[in-house]
Amino acid sequence: MSVILFIALIIAAYLIGSVSNAIWIGNTCFRTDVRKHGSHNAGATNVMRVLGWKAAAPVFLLDLVKGVAAVCLIVFTSLKKNPADYFEANTFVSFQIALGIAVVLGHIFPLFASFKGGKGVATTAGVVLAIFPAAMLIVLGIFLICLFITRYVSLSSIIAAMFLPVIVIVLFDVIIGTYEPVTLEIFSVLVTVTILITHRKNIRRLRNGTENKIVIRKNPSIEILKKD
Repeated sequence: MSVILFIALIIAAYLIGSVSNAIWIGNTCFRTDVRKHGSHNAGATNVMRVLGWKAAAPVFLLDLVKGVAAVCLIVFTSLKKNPADYFEANTFVSFQIALGIAVVLGHIFPLFASFKGGKGVATTAGVVLAIFPAAMLIVLGIFLICLFITRYVSLSSIIAAMFLPVIVIVLFDVIIGTYEPVTLEIFSVLVTVTILITHRKNIRRLRNGTENKIVIRKNPSIEILKKD
Protein backbone atom coordinates (compact mmCIF):
# COMPACT_ATOMS: atom_id res chain seq x y z
CA MET A 1 0.00 0.00 0.00
CA SER A 2 1.41 3.38 -1.00
CA VAL A 3 1.98 6.16 1.49
CA ILE A 4 -0.34 8.44 -0.51
CA LEU A 5 -3.21 5.94 -0.27
CA PHE A 6 -2.55 5.48 3.45
CA ILE A 7 -2.71 9.23 4.10
CA ALA A 8 -5.76 9.67 1.85
CA LEU A 9 -7.73 6.98 3.69
CA ILE A 10 -6.76 8.36 7.10
CA ILE A 11 -7.95 11.82 6.02
CA ALA A 12 -11.16 10.29 4.63
CA ALA A 13 -11.80 8.56 7.97
CA TYR A 14 -11.26 11.84 9.83
CA LEU A 15 -13.67 13.64 7.51
CA ILE A 16 -16.29 10.93 8.07
CA GLY A 17 -15.91 11.50 11.78
CA SER A 18 -16.21 15.25 11.30
CA VAL A 19 -19.82 14.89 10.15
CA SER A 20 -21.56 15.81 13.41
CA ASN A 21 -24.94 14.08 13.32
CA ALA A 22 -26.05 15.67 16.59
CA ILE A 23 -25.53 19.13 15.16
CA TRP A 24 -27.06 18.68 11.72
CA ILE A 25 -30.06 16.68 12.94
CA GLY A 26 -30.63 19.21 15.72
CA ASN A 27 -30.36 22.19 13.38
CA THR A 28 -32.16 20.65 10.40
CA CYS A 29 -35.03 18.83 12.08
CA PHE A 30 -35.47 20.75 15.33
CA ARG A 31 -33.86 24.12 14.63
CA THR A 32 -31.80 23.67 17.78
CA ASP A 33 -28.05 23.71 18.23
CA VAL A 34 -27.54 21.16 21.01
CA ARG A 35 -24.15 22.70 21.80
CA LYS A 36 -26.02 25.68 23.27
CA HIS A 37 -28.10 23.56 25.65
CA GLY A 38 -27.71 20.87 28.29
CA SER A 39 -24.11 19.75 28.63
CA HIS A 40 -23.22 21.65 25.41
CA ASN A 41 -21.92 18.36 24.00
CA ALA A 42 -22.63 17.30 20.41
CA GLY A 43 -23.44 13.71 21.28
CA ALA A 44 -26.44 11.40 21.50
CA THR A 45 -26.82 11.72 25.28
CA ASN A 46 -27.08 15.49 25.17
CA VAL A 47 -29.44 15.25 22.20
CA MET A 48 -31.65 13.01 24.34
CA ARG A 49 -31.43 15.53 27.16
CA VAL A 50 -32.36 18.47 24.92
CA LEU A 51 -34.53 17.00 22.14
CA GLY A 52 -35.68 13.58 23.36
CA TRP A 53 -35.06 9.98 22.33
CA LYS A 54 -36.61 10.33 18.86
CA ALA A 55 -33.76 12.66 17.95
CA ALA A 56 -31.12 10.83 19.99
CA ALA A 57 -31.74 7.37 18.48
CA PRO A 58 -30.78 8.31 14.89
CA VAL A 59 -27.85 10.36 16.16
CA PHE A 60 -26.50 7.37 18.07
CA LEU A 61 -27.02 4.98 15.16
CA LEU A 62 -25.43 7.33 12.61
CA ASP A 63 -22.46 7.96 14.91
CA LEU A 64 -22.09 4.20 15.26
CA VAL A 65 -22.22 3.78 11.48
CA LYS A 66 -19.47 6.40 11.11
CA GLY A 67 -17.12 4.18 13.07
CA VAL A 68 -18.00 1.09 11.05
CA ALA A 69 -17.76 2.95 7.73
CA ALA A 70 -14.33 4.41 8.51
CA VAL A 71 -12.87 1.00 9.39
CA CYS A 72 -14.38 -0.47 6.23
CA LEU A 73 -12.24 1.92 4.16
CA ILE A 74 -9.60 -0.78 4.45
CA VAL A 75 -11.28 -2.53 1.49
CA PHE A 76 -9.57 0.04 -0.75
CA THR A 77 -6.19 -1.39 0.21
CA SER A 78 -4.50 -4.67 -0.64
CA LEU A 79 -4.25 -5.65 3.03
CA LYS A 80 -5.76 -8.99 4.00
CA LYS A 81 -6.59 -10.46 7.40
CA ASN A 82 -4.73 -13.75 7.34
CA PRO A 83 -5.03 -15.54 10.71
CA ALA A 84 -2.34 -17.97 9.62
CA ASP A 85 0.21 -15.17 9.22
CA TYR A 86 0.64 -13.15 12.43
CA PHE A 87 2.48 -10.31 10.65
CA GLU A 88 -0.24 -9.90 8.00
CA ALA A 89 -3.00 -10.10 10.60
CA ASN A 90 -1.24 -7.55 12.80
CA THR A 91 -0.69 -5.18 9.85
CA PHE A 92 -4.35 -5.49 8.82
CA VAL A 93 -5.66 -4.80 12.31
CA SER A 94 -3.15 -1.98 12.83
CA PHE A 95 -4.48 -0.11 9.81
CA GLN A 96 -8.06 -0.74 10.92
CA ILE A 97 -7.13 0.82 14.25
CA ALA A 98 -5.47 3.79 12.51
CA LEU A 99 -8.70 4.40 10.58
CA GLY A 100 -10.68 4.01 13.82
CA ILE A 101 -8.55 6.52 15.68
CA ALA A 102 -8.92 8.98 12.80
CA VAL A 103 -12.73 8.76 12.74
CA VAL A 104 -13.00 9.11 16.53
CA LEU A 105 -10.71 12.16 16.46
CA GLY A 106 -12.92 13.57 13.71
CA HIS A 107 -15.98 13.05 15.90
CA ILE A 108 -14.41 14.66 18.96
CA PHE A 109 -12.72 17.47 17.00
CA PRO A 110 -14.92 17.86 13.88
CA LEU A 111 -13.54 19.99 11.07
CA PHE A 112 -17.06 20.99 10.02
CA ALA A 113 -18.15 22.12 13.50
CA SER A 114 -15.36 24.35 14.81
CA PHE A 115 -13.59 21.30 16.31
CA LYS A 116 -16.28 20.99 19.02
CA GLY A 117 -17.87 17.56 18.82
CA GLY A 118 -19.04 14.71 21.00
CA LYS A 119 -17.27 12.33 23.34
CA GLY A 120 -16.91 9.56 20.79
CA VAL A 121 -18.66 6.71 22.61
CA ALA A 122 -20.99 5.64 19.78
CA THR A 123 -18.33 6.14 17.11
CA THR A 124 -15.79 4.18 19.14
CA ALA A 125 -18.38 1.43 19.55
CA GLY A 126 -18.76 1.34 15.77
CA VAL A 127 -14.99 1.05 15.35
CA VAL A 128 -14.72 -1.84 17.82
CA LEU A 129 -17.78 -3.49 16.27
CA ALA A 130 -16.11 -3.45 12.86
CA ILE A 131 -12.75 -4.70 14.15
CA PHE A 132 -13.83 -7.17 16.83
CA PRO A 133 -17.62 -7.79 16.74
CA ALA A 134 -17.65 -10.49 19.44
CA ALA A 135 -15.92 -8.26 21.99
CA MET A 136 -18.18 -5.32 21.14
CA LEU A 137 -21.34 -7.37 21.65
CA ILE A 138 -20.16 -8.38 25.12
CA VAL A 139 -19.28 -4.76 25.93
CA LEU A 140 -22.72 -3.67 24.69
CA GLY A 141 -24.33 -6.21 27.00
CA ILE A 142 -22.34 -4.85 29.94
CA PHE A 143 -23.37 -1.29 29.01
CA LEU A 144 -27.07 -2.19 28.87
CA ILE A 145 -26.94 -4.05 32.19
CA CYS A 146 -25.21 -1.10 33.87
CA LEU A 147 -27.66 1.35 32.31
CA PHE A 148 -30.62 -0.71 33.51
CA ILE A 149 -29.22 -0.81 37.06
CA THR A 150 -27.81 2.71 37.43
CA ARG A 151 -29.71 4.81 34.83
CA TYR A 152 -26.46 6.69 34.22
CA VAL A 153 -25.36 6.72 30.56
CA SER A 154 -21.94 8.14 31.45
CA LEU A 155 -21.23 5.60 34.20
CA SER A 156 -22.42 2.75 32.00
CA SER A 157 -20.14 3.93 29.17
CA ILE A 158 -17.16 4.15 31.52
CA ILE A 159 -17.72 0.71 33.04
CA ALA A 160 -18.26 -0.91 29.63
CA ALA A 161 -15.09 0.74 28.28
CA MET A 162 -13.08 -0.48 31.26
CA PHE A 163 -14.16 -4.04 30.52
CA LEU A 164 -13.01 -3.89 26.88
CA PRO A 165 -9.30 -4.63 27.50
CA VAL A 166 -10.27 -7.34 29.99
CA ILE A 167 -12.44 -8.99 27.34
CA VAL A 168 -9.86 -8.68 24.55
CA ILE A 169 -6.74 -9.59 26.54
CA VAL A 170 -7.96 -11.91 29.28
CA LEU A 171 -11.09 -13.56 27.87
CA PHE A 172 -10.21 -13.95 24.19
CA ASP A 173 -6.41 -13.96 24.16
CA VAL A 174 -5.58 -15.82 27.40
CA ILE A 175 -8.63 -17.95 28.25
CA ILE A 176 -10.06 -18.74 24.81
CA GLY A 177 -6.65 -18.53 23.12
CA THR A 178 -7.53 -16.60 19.96
CA TYR A 179 -4.09 -14.90 20.04
CA GLU A 180 -5.26 -11.42 19.12
CA PRO A 181 -2.69 -9.00 17.57
CA VAL A 182 -0.82 -6.96 20.17
CA THR A 183 -1.97 -3.76 18.45
CA LEU A 184 -5.58 -4.71 19.17
CA GLU A 185 -4.75 -5.27 22.82
CA ILE A 186 -3.04 -1.87 23.04
CA PHE A 187 -5.98 -0.26 21.24
CA SER A 188 -8.45 -1.73 23.74
CA VAL A 189 -6.50 -0.04 26.54
CA LEU A 190 -6.37 3.25 24.62
CA VAL A 191 -10.15 3.14 24.15
CA THR A 192 -10.60 2.90 27.91
CA VAL A 193 -8.20 5.77 28.54
CA THR A 194 -9.92 7.94 25.90
CA ILE A 195 -13.38 7.31 27.35
CA LEU A 196 -12.12 8.18 30.83
CA ILE A 197 -10.55 11.41 29.55
CA THR A 198 -13.60 12.53 27.58
CA HIS A 199 -15.86 11.74 30.55
CA ARG A 200 -13.79 13.49 33.21
CA LYS A 201 -16.54 16.09 33.78
CA ASN A 202 -19.10 13.31 34.10
CA ILE A 203 -16.86 11.55 36.62
CA ARG A 204 -16.72 14.77 38.64
CA ARG A 205 -20.51 15.09 38.56
CA LEU A 206 -20.92 11.43 39.52
CA ARG A 207 -18.70 11.99 42.55
CA ASN A 208 -20.67 15.11 43.47
CA GLY A 209 -24.02 13.40 42.94
CA THR A 210 -25.09 15.91 40.28
CA GLU A 211 -24.96 13.68 37.19
CA ASN A 212 -28.25 13.32 35.26
CA LYS A 213 -30.08 9.99 35.09
CA ILE A 214 -32.15 8.47 32.33
CA VAL A 215 -35.76 7.75 33.22
CA ILE A 216 -37.70 5.17 31.19
CA ARG A 217 -41.40 5.93 31.41
CA LYS A 218 -44.36 3.64 30.69
CA ASN A 219 -45.74 5.56 27.70
CA PRO A 220 -42.94 4.54 26.48
CA SER A 221 -40.50 7.45 26.41
CA ILE A 222 -37.00 8.11 27.62
CA GLU A 223 -36.02 11.30 29.34
CA ILE A 224 -33.09 12.67 31.26
CA LEU A 225 -33.89 13.25 34.91
CA LYS A 226 -32.19 16.50 35.82
CA LYS A 227 -31.01 17.16 39.33
CA ASP A 228 -31.64 20.57 40.84
